[in-house]
Amino acid sequence: MPSKRKADEAGQLSARERKKLRVADARTIAVQPVASASSGRQDDQQTNHTNPVAGPSKTVVSLDTMKGLPTTIDVERFTEARAYEIDAMQKAIKSAGESSTHRAWQTLPRHLRRRAASHNVRRVPLRLRDKARAEERHLTMDPVKRKTHKALPKRGKAKQITRTESLLKRQRDKTWLETHIWHAKRAKMENLWGYRLAVTPTEKAFRPSHRASIHGSILHDASYYATIELNGPEGLLKTTLEACCDPQTLGFKQCISGSRACDTHIYEHGRWPLGLIGPITVIWQPLSPDSMSSTTPTTGGAPTKSQNIHKGKTKQKPVATESITDSSSKTRVIWVRAHPAVFEDVFDALKNSASHALQTSKEKNPDLASQIEMGDLRGSINAFEIMGPKSSQVIKGALSPVGSEDRAEFKKFWASLADLQTAGSLPRGMVIGFKINDPRLKFPPKNAKPSFPDMTNPPALPSNDLIFPSSGIAQTEIWDGDKRDVLKKPKYKKKDLDERRSKNLVPGTKLNPLRQDDRIPVMLIQHSLEICPPSSRSTTSFDNGRGIHGWSLLFPAGWSMALLSSLIYTGTRFAGQRERIKQYFEAGIPGFPVDYPSSRVCEVASEQHAESERGRWERTPPAKRASWEKLGTRSPWRADWGVVLGLESSEAVATTAEGFVTTQRETAQGNETVRGSVPSVRQPWLLRGSKVPSILADPFTTPSEFLTQINKLRNKHHMPPLGKDVLAEDLWHTALVMIRAKMVRRGAPSDLANIYKMNDIEARKWLRAIGTTSSAVLGDADEPTEHELSEIKADQGDIIGYVTTGDLSLSRGEGFALGAIPVAQYVALRRQAQRLAQLAVMVKIRDRDATTSRVAYLELLDV
Repeated sequence: MPSKRKADEAGQLSARERKKLRVADARTIAVQPVASASSGRQDDQQTNHTNPVAGPSKTVVSLDTMKGLPTTIDVERFTEARAYEIDAMQKAIKSAGESSTHRAWQTLPRHLRRRAASHNVRRVPLRLRDKARAEERHLTMDPVKRKTHKALPKRGKAKQITRTESLLKRQRDKTWLETHIWHAKRAKMENLWGYRLAVTPTEKAFRPSHRASIHGSILHDASYYATIELNGPEGLLKTTLEACCDPQTLGFKQCISGSRACDTHIYEHGRWPLGLIGPITVIWQPLSPDSMSSTTPTTGGAPTKSQNIHKGKTKQKPVATESITDSSSKTRVIWVRAHPAVFEDVFDALKNSASHALQTSKEKNPDLASQIEMGDLRGSINAFEIMGPKSSQVIKGALSPVGSEDRAEFKKFWASLADLQTAGSLPRGMVIGFKINDPRLKFPPKNAKPSFPDMTNPPALPSNDLIFPSSGIAQTEIWDGDKRDVLKKPKYKKKDLDERRSKNLVPGTKLNPLRQDDRIPVMLIQHSLEICPPSSRSTTSFDNGRGIHGWSLLFPAGWSMALLSSLIYTGTRFAGQRERIKQYFEAGIPGFPVDYPSSRVCEVASEQHAESERGRWERTPPAKRASWEKLGTRSPWRADWGVVLGLESSEAVATTAEGFVTTQRETAQGNETVRGSVPSVRQPWLLRGSKVPSILADPFTTPSEFLTQINKLRNKHHMPPLGKDVLAEDLWHTALVMIRAKMVRRGAPSDLANIYKMNDIEARKWLRAIGTTSSAVLGDADEPTEHELSEIKADQGDIIGYVTTGDLSLSRGEGFALGAIPVAQYVALRRQAQRLAQLAVMVKIRDRDATTSRVAYLELLDV
């Protein structure tokens, strides 16, 4: 075989081989040449007959005698005799160091490398700076050139602004979180929902972030979530929530004691299942032993005046101003945490429900005066989401409860936290309240280690070690607004603590908390992302994804950086918006707002994404971009639910060759112009919840039966039936339902992929193609193969839905997608599956920029 390089053909060495020879030669120690045998013997004889000093002796010493060793050593003569060897050793050390194949910064791990490290010695870690300086002196490189910044004209004393004022000036159109500067150095930032948030880490972190959520721990700063406080009688608060919250929520009554947090969805007042706003979390203030026998309000009821201003909005908004006179009603406080994109809608829905509850209560008992106060706590409560099986060990290692925590239940919980293999083994939404010392006192922290060495096979905890939710373990002072205001600014700065630490006799010793140090009240909430509770999980589900469990840590504002430094130091990764959405995707549950079609926030997000994608497509050369007209893609930028539901004509959203989506069709008839769009007052709406499989269990459900089952659920939760203006046919034909899609063989659908239905003939061909391979092996030309079926161009009229989130699932090892289809189409597919004896509902999925269709199984989403 001829050589690939010209140098090899000529018998010369390649550049790589010459480099290897240079490195080997630099690392070789020179050896003193040996003299002739005769001269060697004469030197030995002269040396032995004269004074016995050390020298280049050639005398052979036997192993069983010490006769050949000299009795004394003359250091000067010994050094002269070994001068060549010492000089050779020094030259070898110097040449080996100069011919090193790696620079100092190249020996660092990737997460510590910096682009300016090769030009700035100070960017290299301290242990490698001497080597970097030596390389800078000896290597032939340009000297370090510092950037000279032009001196800005000095402001006058009256015009000088502080650093705080300059940073606040940059937040006029958005709000920074307390960890903004830390995230801005390590992540890509974007303006979202009025905040400047981290989207994704700058390093390659897609798979490491998934591994951290499955095998380790990952942290997300969720302080941008809004908190609304309601203060009033317990009965009125329950009526307020029942009128606007999802009646399908499991365990709603168990959360009233304050021992659990309730994850539910909020709707416009009295409009369920219409008027979906978004997901919320409801937390009741736990009942103290004193409040159980008293009707006086507990601490932290109403927000203080110092919390009344946030972005120009008054926080405390009383709906009524009368005082409580009923001694039997207990004053309670609840927190409603919602996504910032729906804060205004959630606030208005709660306000309307509270007004109706007060009006109904006054009509029943005119003598009873009551009130409900609503407060906006944005900027007062911060939150971290710590997910993964090691989140419990991270929390115990980074946080240290104060010594005054003498509750037996809490001590039992805290002792078992290190041995907790996953937070999913605890009750769902369990609330734990306690008070911690300043985390900077024990920095750097260490992860708590389990008591058993083998984490893969931990011993089962005895029944007496199980921790159950209770109002006693949920007690915390974070509900008190006055104490939150006091802790909004830490008493000591980091430099003050460093000065205290420098006075320790032993360097690195942790600081002992003093009486004047801050004590921070926190709230720990068990947080789970899974399909449904294990007790109610369907055994016929084909989704083999695993749930992701962890904790939500709520704490007063002003302590985000102190806690973040300790939590990240334990090896926990941080997550942006992309990593958080991927956690929901891997768990198989919808993420807000991308997986909530027909909601207002999802429509706004879809429109912004469509404009961005269209602009990128227009900037791409025609030869390098997808041709939607040739591909037959009807709506490439966003899902056209109006056409899928039959509310608009297909021509109204036809895609032109240039890629623009037209909203009207004009046909000339003489001198008149007729609009092709079909206006309709009916709007798409999303049917979701745990009761959806039972509502659509019968594949022969009619629109009237569908309306009857919805009214039954409304009546069960003290809601009147839907009005007469809501027709059964309109309700049936405008309903969407969320689904999970599992690819049967190959393929990984992407976002906005089209979901197609199949007729019975095509479905039978697909069943034979994916069921057996005998026809392909025998060479039957009459029976199409899976490849041939996938190449058949699908008809745009067969589109029944769209994929909202789709990708290759890392936890499942195959293509997986979340999407939505009309309820009527799902019932029709159920009938087809029953006729053809299919294992599950079967459809085709095609990416918007592809020509190949893949077959997939569908399943209802029951969360």
